[in-house]
Amino acid sequence: MNTDPQHRRAAGWIAAAAAVTAVCAVGGAAASVATVDSVVSALSAKQATSAEQNGQSFGDSGNSGDSTLPGQGGSGYGFGQSGDGSSSGAAATSSQQEGVVVIDTVLGYESAEAAGTGIILTRDGEILTNNHVVEGSTKITVTVASTGKSYTASVVGTDATDDVAVLQLNGASGLSTAALDDDGDPTLGDDVTAVGNAGGTGSLVAAEGTVTGLDKTITTEAESSVASETLNGLIETNADIEAGDSGGPLLDSEGEVVGIDTAASSGSTVTDGYAIPIDTALTIADQIESGQASSTVTIGLPAFLGVEVSPDTTGYGTGSGYSYGDDQGYGYSGTVDGASVAGVIDGTPAASAGLAEGDTITAVNGSAIASSSDLTTALAEHSPGDSVTLTWTDASGSSHSATVTLTEGPAA
Repeated sequence: MNTDPQHRRAAGWIAAAAAVTAVCAVGGAAASVATVDSVVSALSAKQATSAEQNGQSFGDSGNSGDSTLPGQGGSGYGFGQSGDGSSSGAAATSSQQEGVVVIDTVLGYESAEAAGTGIILTRDGEILTNNHVVEGSTKITVTVASTGKSYTASVVGTDATDDVAVLQLNGASGLSTAALDDDGDPTLGDDVTAVGNAGGTGSLVAAEGTVTGLDKTITTEAESSVASETLNGLIETNADIEAGDSGGPLLDSEGEVVGIDTAASSGSTVTDGYAIPIDTALTIADQIESGQASSTVTIGLPAFLGVEVSPDTTGYGTGSGYSYGDDQGYGYSGTVDGASVAGVIDGTPAASAGLAEGDTITAVNGSAIASSSDLTTALAEHSPGDSVTLTWTDASGSSHSATVTLTEGPAA
């Protein structure tokens, strides 16, 4: 695993595929807003110099107007990491490391890597973490902090809406599990410690603090017509949660897990960290373990077509006019409803079908596709191995159709 920060990103917030985030510059000032896909592309193309330059931000819907959204001169929610991968916390003790794992992922389709944290639920290697730690991954390696032993991991299921994922270590047995809280929810003022792979260094760090809020809501900043994403019912703490801590335990004074570290403030002198309550995370994990897919829960890996689609904004697959020309001066002008293809990944079903950048997918199995979100919804109804018939219009206005077999995609 390449640990050079030029080639690595510590997992901050990466929400559901259609979600958007705001990118914070060094120093925490709010900068441009981008979709998840474009954040990943920027990291790949620019070989991001630090996670501080790419920390994802959030607007706060839990305050009463005392904090402005990123891009409006105020603070936001997200993650930052120093360029050298350092952290302000202290090394975790042996007891704090018990039942905690370091997660490294490869995002093969984006030529990127990510890092995060997780907790061990069962002795045979069931792992609880944030969805955004593994989203987009094509390979997952998990290292047990207390022993240093590494395993490959498979995705049992994910919930992108609530930011929870369950992994299974391959060939694991006899692991020490995390001590989960059995005393009920924390209360304001309780001492807590956030433990995680801060900075993506591979070593666990502990940051002490107190519970400063309960039942908090944070919302990702929307971009254009793309809706924001919201997490509810979070524990707020002043413990210094950093990039790479995601999925790690928030421990109470007894050393028991009361929450899963998930997000933190950015662009402010006051540190606010946020954790999903452990009872909430375990309820979702139970649903995943039982194999109950839903509108928010995906079991296993999703079906994969292999196209990058443009956002549903004016001019992209929403009925706006298009003009396409060639080097002879001839072109096509018209109105096409559908999902505008921004790119096609080599070796995927889409590439085999002959789809190309600039095409517009207009139907799946005969059902009309009017937008990128329609395409996402249609494909979500299928499993890897399913055959679907695609209809699309190319840049010249010609219509095409092909039947493809969907493959396993990266984690949802």
